[in-house]
Amino acid sequence: MNIQQIYKLAIEMGIKSDFRPKSQIKKQLKRIKEKYEKLSKVEKEIFDKERLVNPYSDTRVHYDNGIKNVKRIIAGIDIESAELMIAKYLSNHSPKNPIDLALIHHPVGIALSNLSEVMHLQADVLAQNGIPINIAESLLKLRIEEVSRKINPENHFQSVDAAKLLDVNFMGVHTPADNMAATFVKRTIEKEKPEYVGDIIKTLLKIYEYKESAKRGAGPVIFVGSEESRTGKVVFTELTGGTNGSSKIYETMAHAGVGTIVGMHMSEEHREEAKKANINVVIAGHIPTDSLGMNLFLDELEKKGIKIIPCSGLIRYSRIKK
Repeated sequence: MNIQQIYKLAIEMGIKSDFRPKSQIKKQLKRIKEKYEKLSKVEKEIFDKERLVNPYSDTRVHYDNGIKNVKRIIAGIDIESAELMIAKYLSNHSPKNPIDLALIHHPVGIALSNLSEVMHLQADVLAQNGIPINIAESLLKLRIEEVSRKINPENHFQSVDAAKLLDVNFMGVHTPADNMAATFVKRTIEKEKPEYVGDIIKTLLKIYEYKESAKRGAGPVIFVGSEESRTGKVVFTELTGGTNGSSKIYETMAHAGVGTIVGMHMSEEHREEAKKANINVVIAGHIPTDSLGMNLFLDELEKKGIKIIPCSGLIRYSRIKK
């Protein structure tokens, strides 16, 4: 596989695991195309044309030197100049078996500057769980604007520039991997039909990445409620969609009958609001959830003969039967 094929595979797997129906994603891309066609010549020149075909603006190829066959990659949750130097070092010390690609999870470059674009996914997921779409979109709009302002001053291209100088191919997979993790966790937990919040923790600890993370002191935890709290309706609204949504949504979720949220991570402000709304919160864990999503994608690459070298906190676990 070349890098563009790996990129296409990531998008395809992201769509397949998306909580939204494929028809809705296609409709979204069509709307973006229609808006693009109405732009002026100057506006079209600065428009990010990848958005016309890729529904996940936080997933990109950052540098591709035209390699025809990727055989060995280094994959991590965060990859900065240090990890790219490691990739170069490994290549220099094994020129017959070099690192062909550095694969990152958390967005950098244009994938980071456009991170807020993928957050609209959250409104659709909330609507699927009984929250009126007008309320979800209104509250999320404020949060999206906040995230956009927060990201604006970041040095987005620091790692990308380093990759180009080192001639290390560089690509990021964010929301597609999060979609895969979210779907996996949802199916696993719903299969067990948990009655108590503690049952959710027990189920998560059956998944390798969460058990290993627990050994490292960062496993699943209950942020609101207790092991003996009954779950009520369990939703998985905070496992994908770029980053945390609005902290003002929890009262509306409670009115919609939500009893327990399973999320990836949560700020103290969000936790306090969920507590006020009497919603249980189980935080599966940031790095183990990121690792799970990446592993599901990396397994597909491994099936195609690509060797995976984990780094930067990635808890690598292959589910390929050997």
